Amino acid sequence: MKILVPTKRVPDPDQPLLLNATGTAVDLDGVPSIINPFDAIALEEALRIREEDRAANGGEVEVVAVSIGNTDCEKELRIALAMGADRAILIKVESAVDPWVVSGLLKALAEKEQPDLVLMGKQAVDDDCNQTGQFLAARLDWPQATFASKLEFVDGGRIRVARETDAGTEVVSMPLPAVVTADLRLCEPRYASLPAIMRARKQPLEELSAAELGVDITARVEVLEMETSNPKRECVRVGSVDELIEKLRGAGALPR
Repeated sequence: MKILVPTKRVPDPDQPLLLNATGTAVDLDGVPSIINPFDAIALEEALRIREEDRAANGGEVEVVAVSIGNTDCEKELRIALAMGADRAILIKVESAVDPWVVSGLLKALAEKEQPDLVLMGKQAVDDDCNQTGQFLAARLDWPQATFASKLEFVDGGRIRVARETDAGTEVVSMPLPAVVTADLRLCEPRYASLPAIMRARKQPLEELSAAELGVDITARVEVLEMETSNPKRECVRVGSVDELIEKLRGAGALPR
């Protein structure tokens, strides 16, 4: 079995973030980066699947981490290798890419690598788009399960996934190959040890270009403007439900 795990490079959400001079993107100068936390959860789950399979069946599960971006992404890919990924692939793209382009690149890579499962984070913490997994499943015409909090393999080459929904937990069963996106409750990612990080520096990274994959990376989404939110809150005691509703309407939280 082969599991493909996309891992996006994102700014550390624990650090203060500012906008660039044009107000169209986050100023990343001097801001440390990490593997997108939801992708780290997906990677951890893939590693646990491999470990459980080896212990139970002596089988061989290959975990392949992939990232899309410039050479700066090598750091996060090597962290993925240090965590335990068998291989790491960098799809080199210098320009900004939107979820549709990312899904196109991952589709081409999936057709090349032929994984049994694409396991990825439900969204990235830098843009919170929550679109790539769904786009990818649609373009591959594979079954999908989003917001996974538990998954297990069942007989007949199928996978059973517990999904977190607004109405509670939904359990779905589907054949492989499939796309699954990870939610917070799926697992807790392990830390990469210093010796493992040192060893990962010597491991090879595979590189591919969008041209080699035959994918047009022209963005379909243009960011016109971004603004920072105001973290300050004003607490007001209201005297009645009617007053509360009126204040919520005034703040735009409820329609008039």
